[in-house]
Amino acid sequence: MSIKNRSARRRAREYALQGIYAWIISGCAYQERGAIDAHLRNQEEFPLADETWYKTILYGVFDQADTLREKFSPFIDRPVNELSPIEHGVLLLATFELSELQEVPYKVVINEAVELTKEFGGTDGFKFVNGVLDKLAAELRAVEVKAQQR
Repeated sequence: MSIKNRSARRRAREYALQGIYAWIISGCAYQERGAIDAHLRNQEEFPLADETWYKTILYGVFDQADTLREKFSPFIDRPVNELSPIEHGVLLLATFELSELQEVPYKVVINEAVELTKEFGGTDGFKFVNGVLDKLAAELRAVEVKAQQR
């Protein structure tokens, strides 16, 4: 996708994912949160992102990571610590959106997660992420998913 065509929310998700990735790499250290956030906010194109959306996702994942992992863990085929940091980060981000940001349609959450994984992750990581999120959405957004299937 052309950089100019990215929405402010897409950019917010990209920056949030970068922050979540850095946080995972740091061992999920609480003291790293502020430094990671400050570093991302200093990026040249950060003003083009939806700052409120970015902050909501980034700190939502930071604050709820253990609960989010519990939600998606039943749908993964390996321990969380064996996921690539990008897959792990995307699953945290998307699980947060599915569970906490109900105003975003589940199909949008999954599509955005797949696109982030394609952009930042390994070759076939997006297939794994898509499969996990399809199952998770059926659980977390059962009414919405059933309505879409009609």
